[in-house]
Amino acid sequence: MTRETPHVAPGAEVPRRDEMRAPDEVAAMLHLKQLGWGIRRIAREFGCSHMTVRRYIAEDGFVAYRRPTRRGRLDGLKAWLAERFRQHAGNADVVRQELAAEKGIVLSLRTVERAVTPWRRELAAEARVTVRFETPPGHQLQIDFGERRVSIAGTPTKVFLFLATLGYSRRLYVRAFTNERQENWFAGMEGAFQHFGGVPRELLLDNDRSLVSRHDVHTREVTFNASFLAFARHWGFRPRACAPYRARTKGKDERGSAT
Repeated sequence: MTRETPHVAPGAEVPRRDEMRAPDEVAAMLHLKQLGWGIRRIAREFGCSHMTVRRYIAEDGFVAYRRPTRRGRLDGLKAWLAERFRQHAGNADVVRQELAAEKGIVLSLRTVERAVTPWRRELAAEARVTVRFETPPGHQLQIDFGERRVSIAGTPTKVFLFLATLGYSRRLYVRAFTNERQENWFAGMEGAFQHFGGVPRELLLDNDRSLVSRHDVHTREVTFNASFLAFARHWGFRPRACAPYRARTKGKDERGSAT
């Protein structure tokens, strides 16, 4: 009997590994079929199921085994993982908690750490090339929000912490809120001005949607929220947004984040 050339037709259904037959056996099956044998008779002859014989005959030859691909629980979440991992300065455990809270996906810390490995390398590389910059007194205040889960009266509660850091002295101002809405950004900034006894010339901030409507990654063109611009004009400071996904351009208040 002639040996058939192995091939796999596009979209073909592949036999399970436990029912795979050798190429010469498949060639024999096809030959017997040409001689008029029925599919069930061929199956009995080779000690396999009739469905196995039917698949090989439909394919007209040997079909190599292909391990079925499984859909991972993190499929489709690459952009979300990258954003959250950078937002939390490389803290995979916080990402794991948010996966459970927001996506309903409960995974081990080790699984999440493996998933964010590429971005961990990027953060490490950025840290090596980051040059610390200094600002003169009264020039810059850096603001951010962090999150922490605390127990209040025995109930786990997420607390949002507004953090302001003076660029020159590194003096801190922290205030807790129940959410990260725009009015709380404004209340946090006003509290910082009162605490430090003045208003800086510049406020450096991340691209939170409450403050920044649009920030083009390539052109660096920034469109600030209209209410935030009115707030800045009222207090007399110039807002400045960090490059998207580059929180280290703030440099000072990220290390104090409560996340």
